[in-house]
Amino acid sequence: MLHAEDSTSADRVRRSTAPEVNREIDHRTNNNIRHYANSSEEAIRGRIEELDREWDIERALEVNASTLALTGLLLGVTVNRRWLLLPGVVLSFLLQHGLQGWCPPLPMLRRMGVRTRGEIDREKYELKALLDAR
Repeated sequence: MLHAEDSTSADRVRRSTAPEVNREIDHRTNNNIRHYANSSEEAIRGRIEELDREWDIERALEVNASTLALTGLLLGVTVNRRWLLLPGVVLSFLLQHGLQGWCPPLPMLRRMGVRTRGEIDREKYELKALLDAR
């Protein structure tokens, strides 16, 4: 099976991820494809629907950063102004990710198996190819 292409927009995230984590994510993706190769068309279609709903790393980072920034803002206004530091730190991490493809939460999320859109799409397109070949 092929690895996710480094020419995609996920390029920076994969380059910023430890090689063993990328290999593990690719291994799990390949195992999913092999598993569904022996499954019914209905099971494959169900998996494709799951992949359409799977959160990619960008969405996970954006939602987590927004949640923390809003929480810090709310606490800064209602509890103590020092909480206003939290949105500043979180937003600087988000900016760093946008510019460099890396931020402090990225390694943890990748180790948890959160994939890039390109990695998710690779599985989805290979499953669609299995359907087309039937």
